[in-house]
Amino acid sequence: MDRQAAVRGRWAIAAFFLVNGFIMGAWAPQIPLMLPRHGIGSGVMGLLILMIGIGAVGAMLFAGKLIAAHGSRRMATFFALLFVPTLPLIVLAPSIWVAAPVMLLFGAFGGCMDVSMNANSVMVERRLGQAIMSSSHGFWSLGGFLGGALGGRAIEAFSPGAQAIGVSVLSLVAVLLARRFLVPDVPHAAPAAEPARATLFPRVPVLYLLGAMALFSMVAEGAVLDWGALFLKQELGAGLAHAGLAFGFFSGAMAVMRFAGDGVRNRFGAVATLRISGLIGAVGLIEAALAPTDTMAIAGFAFSGLGVANMVPILFSAAGNHPGISAGAGIATVTMLGYCGILVAPSAIGFIAQVAGFRFTYAALAVLLVVVAALAGRAQAADGTARPAVALPLDGGV
Repeated sequence: MDRQAAVRGRWAIAAFFLVNGFIMGAWAPQIPLMLPRHGIGSGVMGLLILMIGIGAVGAMLFAGKLIAAHGSRRMATFFALLFVPTLPLIVLAPSIWVAAPVMLLFGAFGGCMDVSMNANSVMVERRLGQAIMSSSHGFWSLGGFLGGALGGRAIEAFSPGAQAIGVSVLSLVAVLLARRFLVPDVPHAAPAAEPARATLFPRVPVLYLLGAMALFSMVAEGAVLDWGALFLKQELGAGLAHAGLAFGFFSGAMAVMRFAGDGVRNRFGAVATLRISGLIGAVGLIEAALAPTDTMAIAGFAFSGLGVANMVPILFSAAGNHPGISAGAGIATVTMLGYCGILVAPSAIGFIAQVAGFRFTYAALAVLLVVVAALAGRAQAADGTARPAVALPLDGGV
C-alpha cells in the first residue's frame, strides 16, 4: 500500500471516530428527558445505562476474534452500520421495557465499532510509521462536542425524535462516504505462534493492568457523559441547553488537546504525558465538584477534559503495540475493561449520587486519575508506536 492510500485511510478512520463520538454526544442531552418521559428516577436510569455497559463489555469479549478473522476494516464498517440507527430507536421507544434491549444493542454495536476503529488506527500507524492515535481520538471528542453542544439546542428547536433521526442520517452518510478509503488488513495478519491469541482472555498480565488504568481514565469521561447534564440541571439549576454543555465543553477541550497530543507525546514521551495528564484531569474534576455555579462547573469539566484527553489513547497504543500479541486482541482486552469505566461504572454513579450527591461523587473520581498518574510507567510500550510500515496484502473491504 502506498503512502497516499495510507493517508486517505487515516482521514477515513478519523471520520469513523467522529461519527461514533457524534452519536454518543447527541445521546447525552437526551438522558435527562428519559426520566420524566418514562416516570423514572436516577436510580432506574442508572440501570438503563447499565444495559449499555453490559452490551458493550459483553460484545467486546468477541471483538478481537472477529477482527482477527475478518479484518478491522470490515468490522468497523459492519458495526458502524448497525450502531447508527440505535439512537432514534432508544429515543422513540414507548416504554423502558422497549428501550432497555435497544440500549443493550446500542452498547454492543458502539463498543465493537470502537474496538475496530482503534485496531484500524494501529494499522494506519504502522503503515505511516508515526503516531495518530491521540488525534484519532480527537475526532471522537470533536464529534462528542458537536453532538453534545448542538444536541440540546436541536431538541429545543425541533424535538427529541427529530434530533435523534437527524443525527443518524448525517452519521450514515459519513460512514458510507468514508468506508471505501479505510486501510485494509487481512484475516489472521498477526503471527500464530502464541496460544494467547486464540483465547478470549489473553494470558498477558500487563494488559489487565493497562485495562484497569483505562477504566480509571474512562470512568471520569463516562461520569461527565451520562451525569454531567443532570448534575448541572438538578444541583446548579441550569437550563437544558446549558446543561448539555457539560459534556460538550468537556469533549471540546479533549478534542483540542488530542489533536495536539501526538506532538506532545513525541516530544515528552508517553509516560510523562500520561502522568501529567492524570493530575490535570483530577484538578478539573475537583473544580467542577466545588463549583458554586453551572458556568464554573462547565469550566471545571473543560479543564478536566484537557487532562483526560490523551490518557486513553496512550493506553490503547500501549496495548496495540505490546509485543507478543496482535493489535486487535490487545486493544479488545484493554477496551473491554476500560469501557466498564465509561459505560458500566456510571450506572453505579447514579446510585451513589442519589445518596451522596454529585459533588462528592466527582471529587471522589478525581482520586482514580491520580492513581493512573502514579502507574504511568506501565504504558511505556506506547512509545514504540511508530514502527516501520508493514506491507500487508489487501482485502476487498466490505
